[in-house]
Amino acid sequence: MNKTQVDQNILAPVVKSVSVRLSIEAAFSLFTEKINQWWPLKTHSVWGNDAMSCHIEGWVGGRFYEVNLDGLQSDWGVVREWEPPHKVVFSFNPGRSPATAQQVEVLFQPEANGTRVTLTHTGWELLGENASKMRDNYEQGWNGVLNQYVICTASGGVEL
Repeated sequence: MNKTQVDQNILAPVVKSVSVRLSIEAAFSLFTEKINQWWPLKTHSVWGNDAMSCHIEGWVGGRFYEVNLDGLQSDWGVVREWEPPHKVVFSFNPGRSPATAQQVEVLFQPEANGTRVTLTHTGWELLGENASKMRDNYEQGWNGVLNQYVICTASGGVEL
């Protein structure tokens, strides 16, 4: 593999897809309005064990943010597209400058037994020399995050 191929692989989008046994409306609502019910804050947040909640404000320009035990807030990004129940797009820079914000697009598509949720994380080039390491971290990290989303859908807290 030559250097150009390696660079293209490093900067390739991270794409993850899961199926959930929820209606498209319920899947979208759980991912956005009820994100605090399933997001693994202890392992995927700015404040770790001191994180209390996270929220996505449901409109273009709305914030994606975390709140710690003292009530302090840390912005993770800004909603760029809000198309319930089909799509949400937000910038994503938890704990970093907005100048390094990548983009995360989440699509919700009906399937025979529920909804297919596809997350695409792009914009690695904004991280400069850290792009490869950060992309590798998120390649694995989104697995854990989406696994918690799927577990929440199966726990009986939401309806099809």
